[in-house]
Amino acid sequence: MSQPVHIAITRRVRPGCEAEFEQALREFIQASFTHSGVLGVGMVLPLSGSGSREYGVLRTFLNEQERDDFYKSPLFKAWQERVKPLTEGDPVYRKLHGLEAWFRNSGQPDPPQWKMAMVTYIGVDVVTTLLLWVLGPLIQNWPFLIRNSAFNVVVVACLTWLAMPLLARAFRSWLQPEPETFR
Repeated sequence: MSQPVHIAITRRVRPGCEAEFEQALREFIQASFTHSGVLGVGMVLPLSGSGSREYGVLRTFLNEQERDDFYKSPLFKAWQERVKPLTEGDPVYRKLHGLEAWFRNSGQPDPPQWKMAMVTYIGVDVVTTLLLWVLGPLIQNWPFLIRNSAFNVVVVACLTWLAMPLLARAFRSWLQPEPETFR
């Protein structure tokens, strides 16, 4: 049985080309949903004021065959040509297997799984507690399946776009401490 495949792609954008690249990326992400094997796409922008020019895309495909078909498609080849003058170097592709999608740090190995699990637990605990307190009373009279589904959609959205990016930044030094140097 085939499983969904998660891919992280990072690209370094040339100075001064950020706005044009972001617009091109938004258009490409929208167009990529015409490929039947694309299940989801997320865009990761550099933190404002960080000086980073590294952009990321997290893609989910139905299976490995769909992934391969997508990367061989005319749509993808046209995208590569369009952004070639806007980027530096080649894109970096990485198959993701779980939590490391939130904890990826360019050029460094993934943190230990137990550390990723601890930070994820903090995110899930805080988000669900706050949502139960705020959203719970508003939806308590809804039918169970609808209430549960709506609640979970909001939890996932809050984790994906709010809590986990913030927590990954806040815990960065603990997740991936600087290597010791010996003199």
